Amino acid sequence: MNMKKKICAALLAATVSVGAAVVAPVSEAASRAELAAISVNRSGSNFQYWNKKSESFRALTGFVKDVTNPESKNYIPVEDRIAVFDLDGTLLCETTPSYFEWMLYLERALNDPTYDASFRDRDYARMVKGGIYHIGIPNPIEGTGLEYSPNGRGYDAPESLPKDLDRGQAQSQESVFAGLTLPEYEAYVKSFMKTPAEGMKNLLRGESFYMPMVEVVSYLHANKFKVFIVSGSDRQTLRVLVNGVLPIESDNIIGTDIMHVASHQGDKDGLDYLYEKNDEVVRGQFILKDVKMNKVSNIVREIGKQPVLAFGNSSGDSSMFNYTITGNKYKSLAFALLCDDTERELGNMQKAEKMLASCKKYGWIPVSMRNDFKTIYGDNVTRADR
Repeated sequence: MNMKKKICAALLAATVSVGAAVVAPVSEAASRAELAAISVNRSGSNFQYWNKKSESFRALTGFVKDVTNPESKNYIPVEDRIAVFDLDGTLLCETTPSYFEWMLYLERALNDPTYDASFRDRDYARMVKGGIYHIGIPNPIEGTGLEYSPNGRGYDAPESLPKDLDRGQAQSQESVFAGLTLPEYEAYVKSFMKTPAEGMKNLLRGESFYMPMVEVVSYLHANKFKVFIVSGSDRQTLRVLVNGVLPIESDNIIGTDIMHVASHQGDKDGLDYLYEKNDEVVRGQFILKDVKMNKVSNIVREIGKQPVLAFGNSSGDSSMFNYTITGNKYKSLAFALLCDDTERELGNMQKAEKMLASCKKYGWIPVSMRNDFKTIYGDNVTRADR
């Protein structure tokens, strides 16, 4: 099906088991190749998927035109044009029904017949699943403080999940994939990318990029911005997801990190082990979750320059936003996506309103998915309950 036909209606409207064999449905969303073909020129005159009258669009394009104009007092040299993007909920859907990597983790820990998770990892995954789906899972991990509700309500996500869920889930997630070689893990991620995006019709997980935001990345790339992804998702997962869709090099991807070790290294420290010819690099244990202030720490360590543009969607991006716009020697902006589209997307108005309040408080620019995006995935993609 021609890509233009796929999104025609949206443009006219202008309103708004990996372990077992998986047979993927025919997807009517933009394919990964079609997403990769999205191209916005340097002037920004050929944006297709944005409401060009929206304040967020005008703020972005006005900023880029200003800071790339050599005659402007706000001109930013090419080497300092740094833009940082969160992934989940900013570039890629995070509500089907949760983050891509969390759903990948649940698949591995609970559903993969080729893998036997440890009791603790299986129990933690059951707790995470209970929070995501608002279901009660008896006998949660001791010490989490969760109380199972016998009235059928189960756990209330996310408030009743542990406060250190980011760290705990990341530790368990990396545990269930420990020992896989890099090609094995890449194949696992690619297989899961072909599964349906739960809660949506005609959409696969690996195709669930926001088309308007793909345009933004292309536009910045055309204007010689160096674009980085700074995400709480596993770094290798990010590299697999992004490769072939966005013009972002693998070394410009920052995420949650693990140790990578030699396959015969065992418990030896890296200072005491020599990589041999019969070794392979395999995934090890969790190091750091790349959210909140850790995003700033990683930007300073890995980029070494203060960004001038930041894009995100949650409190996990707040420090990155404020770091970008605070004490910057250049003109700088932070854009926060609001998950306020409950018709074309699995939005959450309560979260959207909370983020909008933060935008007003800190000076971030809100991006309304409902009002500012002409389409999200293309008009053939709809909510499953519609």
